[in-house]
Amino acid sequence: MELDGRVVVVTGGTRGVGAGIARSFLAAGAEVVVCARRPPDEPVSTDGRQASFTALDLRDTGAVRDFFDAVADRYGRLDCLVNNAGGTPYRLLGEGGAERHARVVELNLLAPLTASLAAHPWLRRTRGSVVMIGSVSGTRPSPGTAAYGAAKAGLENLARSMAVEWAPEVRVNSLILGMVRTELAHLHYGDEAGIEAVGATVPLGRLAEPADVGDAAVFLASDRARYVSGAGLLVHGGGERPAFLDAATVNKES
Repeated sequence: MELDGRVVVVTGGTRGVGAGIARSFLAAGAEVVVCARRPPDEPVSTDGRQASFTALDLRDTGAVRDFFDAVADRYGRLDCLVNNAGGTPYRLLGEGGAERHARVVELNLLAPLTASLAAHPWLRRTRGSVVMIGSVSGTRPSPGTAAYGAAKAGLENLARSMAVEWAPEVRVNSLILGMVRTELAHLHYGDEAGIEAVGATVPLGRLAEPADVGDAAVFLASDRARYVSGAGLLVHGGGERPAFLDAATVNKES
């Protein structure tokens, strides 16, 4: 298969988007290690192949370094790091102190930096790659998740700087995600009717599935993307229809 013999780490790979990414790498033939603070309810697997799990707090710099050293020692190599771990609750800027917003930035920006630095020596040896999981929240206003949007904007810039500093040994790219249907989608979009209504606002007519993200990540990690570095690949189904088009009183279809 496309990634036979490659070793991939997916942070936050136990559920949702992260589990979808891990399954896509497993399907492509890679050995996959997922890490998170808590183990998955069920092993992350597909087609009879299973990812291994390690408990890890990405805020613990020493533990992160030890984790990547252990992965390289176990498998003899590391080919790709997917910085997927992240997220945020809905919280307006005025609701909660700066410390709460700082924790969101820590998880979504500083943790990927910590993981990338720890993985870098091993990725250099294999001429591997880093894939950052970004968000459209970092490209537009993000009311209710402002700290998250700011962190994701910073993450994409960080990836571009890494791509320059770490070339030519290590490629670094970003996936800029739109809305994704996961087991937690109801917390963001409501019941099934709400999820379908939100999906209808996307030009392609639905929310992304985790596998859509995973397949894009596999591409960026593969030799097919051997000349792609410092790039941000939009995985958002065509984006969002501008609100002014619906508000305008001209150019309406009859």
